[in-house]
Amino acid sequence: MVVSDSPQEATDPRQELDRTVVIIGARNPWRDLGLSELWSHRELMFFFVWRDLKVRYRQTVFGALWAVMQPVLLMLVFTMSVGRLPGVGPAGVPYPLFAFAGLVPWTLFGSSLGAASNSLVNAEGIITKVYFPRLLVPISACGSYIVDFCVSMVVLALMMLYFGVTPSLAVVWLPLFTIFALVTALGVGIWLAAINVRYRDVKYVTAFMIQAWMFASPVIYTSSLIPKEWQWLYALNPMTGVLNGFRWALMGGPMPDQTILVSVAASLLVLATSLVYFRRTEQTFADVI
Repeated sequence: MVVSDSPQEATDPRQELDRTVVIIGARNPWRDLGLSELWSHRELMFFFVWRDLKVRYRQTVFGALWAVMQPVLLMLVFTMSVGRLPGVGPAGVPYPLFAFAGLVPWTLFGSSLGAASNSLVNAEGIITKVYFPRLLVPISACGSYIVDFCVSMVVLALMMLYFGVTPSLAVVWLPLFTIFALVTALGVGIWLAAINVRYRDVKYVTAFMIQAWMFASPVIYTSSLIPKEWQWLYALNPMTGVLNGFRWALMGGPMPDQTILVSVAASLLVLATSLVYFRRTEQTFADVI
């Protein structure tokens, strides 16, 4: 390109266009996770959350009460069966309250995980027609269950009032453990959502996995039943740290020990690797789905 000192030629739009240099290179998935793009599309995420809420409870008689009925019914079943076994719950805490305090965060986790894993397949119509950050779909699927969680927390607060259990100052940690549950659900859900685009067996595996995961987590029993030498291995399950911390924040008792750091590390590792895998494969979603 020849550059002239003439003012007329210097302001020629064609020459200004010639000076534009575009460098195309491979994207590093570890650095380019598209988080800034997610923030710029946050209004769309709120719209997806609102849409999921309306679709979920459309033409239902009880509406949002279904969010409470599931953990309440499970609590009654476990109280009449597992709750009769000695040592399954901590001393000094009524078992119905103990079980419900575990089922509330677990329902948030299980429902969010199930919705996120199928979110991309369910959004096939919009994914194949319009571009937007695909990561918004599983995130909004998880976010829509926060409303259900808040409704269940109201029932849990009424149960604590009925049984005369008053939370201590540790209750300030409750939002952190709630985020911990969502991060775990989102990490696993993003993995499954990306794989589910290519292999539809995932939706069948997910339902069984959530059921098995519940019994492998201290939802209906205390984690103190696990031998101490295996506690660190048990803490590799991120929901172990979530449930122990959630109950401690609400009902007090012994503060979670350093094994909770193992749960946090496992959850963050799953989230980080799922984001990388998602970014590496999202360009093929519209073609494969």
